[in-house]
Amino acid sequence: MNLANKLTIFRIILVPIILIIPLLNLQGEVWEIPLTYLIIDIIFIIASLTDKLDGYIARSRNQITNFGKFLDPIADKILVIVAMLILLEAGKLPAWIPAIVVIREFIVSGYRLVAVEKEGKVIAASIWGKIKTCTQMLGLVLAFIDANSFGAIFSGELTGVAFGINLLTTILLGISVIATIFSGIDYLKGAKELFKGEM
Repeated sequence: MNLANKLTIFRIILVPIILIIPLLNLQGEVWEIPLTYLIIDIIFIIASLTDKLDGYIARSRNQITNFGKFLDPIADKILVIVAMLILLEAGKLPAWIPAIVVIREFIVSGYRLVAVEKEGKVIAASIWGKIKTCTQMLGLVLAFIDANSFGAIFSGELTGVAFGINLLTTILLGISVIATIFSGIDYLKGAKELFKGEM
């Protein structure tokens, strides 16, 4: 197994560790950030960095494999959805954000499977997909250290650093949701061509 695929598997292994951390009921804070969320955030950052690293290694060393093509997007989806569910349970995210993400992932995964089977081609991420990934990861990193929930800036009660962090979190996750929707629409347009004459 090459290094790129090992990093992908490592990213998947980090997901159950992230899920275990809240169960440990850790006490204390660091820089006014609850220890539980700080540890989860650090693990999430490491996992997100392996996503960029494994892709770079696979391309630079010509180690792109079918196993990697299959597992890498799954690892990304698992990581993001689990992070969002933890934030949802903590009251930091509204349910409609992970709902939109999950719906989009089902649409994209189904479309990609049919495209590979029917035309033998792998669908590359669009510009919307790249914007989604970037803003989503950054937004989630901030959400774990944000003491307030998504959109709390609109309450008019936040000031100083708390306002700044929540503003950035809300903007990044807001952009990621918009990019998620437009990315999904792009795939639906492609599906229309893919299923032309079969509907």
